[in-house]
Parts: sequence; C-alpha cells; structure tokens
Amino acid sequence: MTAAENVCYTLINVQSDSEPPSEVSLKTDLEKGEIKAKTEALKKVIIMILNGEKLPGLLMTIIRFVLPLQDHTIKKLLLVFWEIVPKTTPDGKLLQEMILVCDAYRKDLQHPNEFIRGSTLRFLCKLKESELLEPLMPAIRACLEHRHSYVRRNAVLAIYTIYRNFEHLIPDAPELIHDFLVNEKDASCKRNAFMMLIHADQDRALDYLSTCIDQVHTFGDILQLVIVELIYKVCHANPSERARFIRCIYNLLQSSSPAVKYEAAGTLVTLSSAPTAIKAAAQCYIDLIIKESDNNVKLIVLDRLIELKEHPTHERVLQDLVMDILRVLSTPDLEVRKKTLQLALDLVSSRNVEELVIVLKKEVIKTNNVTEHEDTDKYRQLLVRTLHSCSVRFPDMAANVIPVLMEFLSDINEAAAADVLEFVREAIQRFDNLRPLIIEKMLEVFHAIKTVKIYRGALWILGEYCCTKEDIQSVMTEVRRSLGEIPIVDNEIKKESGELKPEDEVSAAPAQKLVTEMGTYVTQSALSSSRPSKKEEDSRPPLRGFLMDGDFFVAASLATTLTKLALRYVSIVPEKKRQNSFVAEAMLIMVTVLHLGKSSLPKKPITDDDVDRISLCLKVLSELSPLMNDIFNKECRRSLSHMLTVRLEEEKLSQKKESEKRNVTVQADDPISFMQLTAKNEMASKEDQFQLSLLAAMGNTQRKEAADPLASKLNKVTQLTGFSDPVYAEAYVHVNQYDIVLDVLVVNQTSDTLQNCTLELATLGDLKLVEKPSPLTLAPHDFANIKANVKVASTENGIIFGNIVYDVSGAASDRNCVVLSDIHIDIMDYIQPASCTDAEFRQMWAEFEWENKVTVNTNIIDLNEYLQHILKSTNMKCLTPEKALSGFCGFMAANLYARSIFGEDALANVSIEKPIHLGPDAPVTGHIRIRAKSQGMALSLGDKINLSQKKSNF
Repeated sequence: MTAAENVCYTLINVQSDSEPPSEVSLKTDLEKGEIKAKTEALKKVIIMILNGEKLPGLLMTIIRFVLPLQDHTIKKLLLVFWEIVPKTTPDGKLLQEMILVCDAYRKDLQHPNEFIRGSTLRFLCKLKESELLEPLMPAIRACLEHRHSYVRRNAVLAIYTIYRNFEHLIPDAPELIHDFLVNEKDASCKRNAFMMLIHADQDRALDYLSTCIDQVHTFGDILQLVIVELIYKVCHANPSERARFIRCIYNLLQSSSPAVKYEAAGTLVTLSSAPTAIKAAAQCYIDLIIKESDNNVKLIVLDRLIELKEHPTHERVLQDLVMDILRVLSTPDLEVRKKTLQLALDLVSSRNVEELVIVLKKEVIKTNNVTEHEDTDKYRQLLVRTLHSCSVRFPDMAANVIPVLMEFLSDINEAAAADVLEFVREAIQRFDNLRPLIIEKMLEVFHAIKTVKIYRGALWILGEYCCTKEDIQSVMTEVRRSLGEIPIVDNEIKKESGELKPEDEVSAAPAQKLVTEMGTYVTQSALSSSRPSKKEEDSRPPLRGFLMDGDFFVAASLATTLTKLALRYVSIVPEKKRQNSFVAEAMLIMVTVLHLGKSSLPKKPITDDDVDRISLCLKVLSELSPLMNDIFNKECRRSLSHMLTVRLEEEKLSQKKESEKRNVTVQADDPISFMQLTAKNEMASKEDQFQLSLLAAMGNTQRKEAADPLASKLNKVTQLTGFSDPVYAEAYVHVNQYDIVLDVLVVNQTSDTLQNCTLELATLGDLKLVEKPSPLTLAPHDFANIKANVKVASTENGIIFGNIVYDVSGAASDRNCVVLSDIHIDIMDYIQPASCTDAEFRQMWAEFEWENKVTVNTNIIDLNEYLQHILKSTNMKCLTPEKALSGFCGFMAANLYARSIFGEDALANVSIEKPIHLGPDAPVTGHIRIRAKSQGMALSLGDKINLSQKKSNF
C-alpha cells in the first residue's frame, strides 16, 4: 500500500447502472420523506460523495432533518456519511456546521443504548480533526466505566487512536488504560487495553505482565496471542529479558487455543536454541498437525517442522521425534503424507531406522486391507519408495523389508509393483547375502503376477541372478507352468474346435514336460496355477494370456532369460545329456512362441523386432559360443551395476550440496552487522516473524518484491491508451497466485469534468472478473486509481480487454468511449520447475491427450545454449542428467517438466540437432513436443516458446 492511498474502513456496494439523482430531489426526500425515503436518499448522497461530488447544499439539510432521528439504520449511515464528507473549508478551517454534529455525537456517547455508544466510539477512531474530538473527551473517558463490554472495548480503541494522533488531548492515556486493565474482567477489553499499552507504553505493559505472569494460561486466547507478540518483541529488542519470560512461553505451549500454541512454538524457537526448547516446540507442532482437521493448517505446520530440520543443531533433536512425526500418517490427505514421509526419511538414523521400518511395514499392509480410495495406490507407492530409500541407506534393514514388499508384485496397481520391482532389482545387485531370499520369494509370487510389465521385470531378475541348478530348474518349471500346454498353436486350435474343453483340460491334467535334476521329464497340470473361470481367456495361464493378447515383447524377454539360464546351466552341469535336454527345452519354448506369433490366433501378430530377438537367442543356444556367454551373463549385470553406481553418486552429490547449504559460511569480505548500529525499523523488518507471516499470507510475489529493492513495478506497467486520448490510462498488473489485481491509473487530459467515468473490463480465457469497478467523476486534468480483481482458475494464456466510458458535463451528446489495449497475462507467473521420476514422466506422457509440436526457429548455434534458453523462458526443469547432455555429437534429446500452482503438470521433450553439413554457424533445428492434461496449458506453453524464440532472433 502506497503512502498516497487512504485506509479504507467501510466497503459499500454501488449499483452503477442507476442514473445519478438530482440534488433537488435528494433535498426533498431528506426534508419531507418518510424514514424509508430518507434512508434511500442518504445512501445516494453517500455514493455521490464517494464518486467525487461535493454537495455542500445538503449538509445543513442532513443536520436539521436527519441527524436528530433515532432510527438505527439512519444512525449507521450517518456514521459513514460523516466519515467521508468534507469537514473543512478550502482554506483548511473546520466548517461551522460541524459544531452541531459534534454536539449530536456527544449525546450519542451518553445514549442509554450500548450499540449506539459503541458504534459512535468506533466512528471516532476514524476522525482526524482534533477540534471535533476535544469536546468529546469527557464522554469518551466516561465510556470506560460503562456496564457493557462492547462500549468499553471500543472506548479503549478510541482512546488509543486519539492518543496516537493527538497526544495533547489525552496525555494520561497509558496510565488510564493501565488502571482500567488491572480492574477489567472481560477478555476482549483486556486484549484491546493490552494492545494499546504495547504500542503506547511498553514498560507499563511489561509491568502489568509481570504482576500476572503466572496466570497467563488462564487468560483468553486473544489476550494470550498479544502477550506472545509482546514477549517476542521485547526479547528481540533486549535479549537479557529472555530468562524472565521464556517460562511464560513454555506455559503458553499448553494453551487450549491452536493459534496460541503455534505462535508460542514459533516464538520459543526464535528465542532459544536449547535442545529442550526445540523439542518442546517440535512436539507442539506435531500435536497441532495431528489434532487439526484442516489440511492447509497441517501443511503450514509441517513446513515449520521442515524449517526446524534445516538448522544443523536442531536436526539431532528432531531425530528423537521421528516416531511422533509418523503419527501424522493417519491423515488421509496424500500431500500431507508425502511431506511427512520425506521429513521422516531426512531424519532417519541408525538409532531409529528399525522402528521406522516397522511402522512403514504396518502402513503398507494396511493399504492392502483398505477399501480402494483414489489415493491409496499413490500412498502405497510413496511407502514403497520410502522403504526402498531406508534399505539402501541401511542395508541391514533390507532383509526385513523385502518379504513384505514382494507380496505387492502381484498387485493390480502397476505403479506400486514397478517401484517394488525396481527396489528388488537394486537390492539383489547390491546385497549378495540377500540373493537366496529374494530368489525364493520371487519364485513364490511369480505365478500370481498380473501385469505384463512386472512379469517382464521379474523374468529378467530371475534370469540374471539364478545361479544354482536348483534355482534354474525352478525358473524353468515356473515358465512352463505359466505358459501352459505346448505346442501352443495346436493346443489352442483344439480348444477352439472343441476337441479339448477347458474343463476336460483341468480334470484330465494333460502332461507338460518338465526337466528334473536328473535330466528326465515329469508331468504336471498345465493349469494348476490358474483359477477355472467361465471365460476361456480367464482360464489361460498368465504368460499364455499375454501372448494371446499380442504382447510379444514379453516373449523376447522370455527368450533372453531362457538363453541366460541355458548358458549358465551348461557351465554348471558337466553331463552332456542334461545340458542338451535343458537347451532343447528352452529352444522348444522359443520356437512354439515364434509359431504362435506367426499364426492368426493372437490379437496382434508378432513384430519383426521380437522375431529377430528370438531368432538371435535360438542361434546363440545352437552355437553356445564363449563370447555370447560373456555378453549375456556378464555385460548385462555390469551395465546395471554401472547405472546404480551413477545413481548413488548423484544422490550423494545432492546430499552433499544440501549439507553445504545448511552450513552457514561467512566470507572474509562479508559486512559485519552491529546490532547497536542497526536502525530500529530495519532490525524489525529483518527479525519480525509476525510481519514475515503476514507477508507470506499475502502471497509470494509481494514478499519477493519487498525483499528485492531492485524489483521495479515499472516493469509490470502496461499502457492502455494513447497520450493524445482524452482519457489516458495505464495499468500495473499484480499477479498474486490465484488472483490478479489491476491497478489502473486514469488521467483526465481535457479541460472538462468527466462524469460517470467507468472502467469496463472483459476477459478471455479461464479468467473471471470478481467485481465491476465503480464509476468516478474526474475534474479537469484530475487523475484517479481504479482497482479491479480478476480470479484465475487454471494455467493458460488469458487476455483482459475493455474500454473507458464517460459523460462530459454540460454536453448533450451520448456517452464517450475510449478503447483500451489488451492486457496479456503471462502464464510464467503460475509455472514452477518440478521434478519427477522417469517412470512417472513416461506414464504422464502416455496419459496426457493434448500435444503441441513446436518447430525450433532460432539463430542460436549451440545445442546446450538453446536448451538453457528454453529452460529459462518456460520455467521448466530438465530431468535428463547433465552427464547425458555433456559432450557434442550433433544431436540432443532432453525431457523437461514443470507444475503449475494449480497442480497441473506440463511435460516437454526437446529433440534438436546441429546440421553440421550447413557449416559451424548454422542455427539449431528440431522440434519441441509439449504434452499437458488440458488444451490451454499445452497451447499456452507452445505460444510462450514461440515468443521466446522470436525474441532470441536479434
């Protein structure tokens, strides 16, 4: 708020479509009308004065015919009228008529009705003329002793504002209010009196607090909040006072009011760094999170806990409270759970990891029993990832976690199962001692896996890590069990022709060949793992079902797995007969799958890539060369090991960066801050937590502007009309998260008075005008500010357009109109960089239906430079690691991701190249594909990229 703006006390709804009445008709209504007519006339007078009319002729009429009335509505309106009406002559002297008004309000201050007394006292807070207030002082003092608390608390406010503005009128106000406070019993009156003492005479406030410091916990919450603020300010101004008041803050942590507990905890943290203080404050925050039902409150308090953790000395204290923090997981909101798990993971140590894992395992099991909620699957995924991270950091815990998690491989929710599979893959590679356990559990759940992606991953793990002949034979048994009777084509044709019914197949238990340890064959029911169903498709074994659906990628994975197992089996078992039997079995499975793919039975035919892969595996098994053995059984594992090592290094690097951020380092040339030399207002702005929380409530942009003195408002000013137009207008566009405030300066450049000057706005896009601006009257060469609020609902380009219409006084012509330039809302104010895993990116890329393909059109000649330019202009984050982008090969592909403040995801894939054949100065070419859930988001981002490309063409 600028200094030029006046404080607004009352908001009035103005009907702008009605014609302004004449002064004569208003005078008639005010003199001779009924109460209702007088009320309506007074409302019209107030609106006209607000629009700039002076109406001096009506002043005496209102004093004579309206002021003496006892109607409550009239009295309310008169309070507004006397607030806004000009009370001085042009030379600054008080109007004579105001003496009569002053006498009327002296009578109102002695009125038997407490509402009239209280509302009159509230009105006196707004008066800025000491001549009017001086005769009223005895009556105001007398109101401090009124029987009703409404009158007393407003009398305190009136005395405070008068003392602050005109101290000579009541020089003994602090002493008067201190005596009033000592004897007062009502909580609201005590709060107002204490507030006044804090700002008027802090020593008296402290004296009063010292006398009742042991009874603070019995006070009302509104008074407790003020006491917390006083203690905070006093202790920051004079640190030696901390010992005197810190016990009081401890007592207020037990308050029954959540607001008092929150402020007391925040104050305690700023006043003391002792472990007991930090623990008490953190415990208070945790209790607030658990007891409060509002998710926004939970998130705000969680952020305070996270801020506590950022301090290096506080982290150790919070580590002891990890189990208490985990109680927050009882909240159903996913965002709260996500933050809680992340906080717990940051605080976990070798001392409490075992307890943490036990709680998380219970939560995982709970999600299996809960009726499916839309967020249950995502919560399960979060739990799996947290357990994964715990196991990687503390390998001793992996053995406890793996059996529980592997049950979820058979889960229908592919996302959670994929996370479990990724965890199992990492664990089996890193922890050699856990391999037998993982293989055993994997074989147990293998037949129950329902999704093809998880089936492929499980096949890979079994093929890569089964090293004993017993395990290899078990895998072959499971594969045959999952494949059913072979050859598949003949079996399926028999079923279709009716020669072999599914019921007969189950009861007859047709033979399928399984290799035993001795190399001989045994028989087993093909459908022992399948549940009989009415539908033939449901009765198929899992692997056969995938193949019949036309998913032959799993067949290529199966061929690779069988090749690895066969090569390993050959190297382990010396007998030639057994080697040949096993290799022949593997080749038979591959051939029957190839045969099925070439037939017309599956829903989709096998692809050429899968045919090539299976054929290659058949050739490898037929030749059994040592080179292929190395490639299949060593190189694959080496690639995985390299990938995990790189990921681990990246995690360590990010943790190192975080720890470096936490360590407060002072540079040799940093300026030294002397508390004694710091200006009082400067110190308050740096340290006043109450001011900071108010700024946070007002929005991030305002806070940023306040923090950065170089951020100029001029950068956000948009010119709406030309300099030669009769009305000049320009707008300052202030974007504040979910709404936009337009502060429009309107200047009358003519020598005429412009009446009913109205700003008419309309919006295009997902914007909504909240209120219609009121009409104004502009004197010759006068100017005014008009504010308009626009609500924003989603992230897409919005346009605000409109015009200014006005009447020229004395002219008989129609209304004049000036068309305004369009205001384009920049979506970059709503988009923030974010990160997600590769799996989440791929899933969203597949799900999002809106795609916008933008052709690269720039004069930038370096691939990396162009990528950085796109990142800067779109506020997106590059998910592709730096190592993948380093070096120069003439091509670059990168994935970008961002989220809007409305929770909308935006994905982009940059595919660019440097055409070397055109020379070293040739610009970058290629495409950027943008995907989003909504059409507006995809189009808006594309427009932004196109615009930024044009700007770079200098």
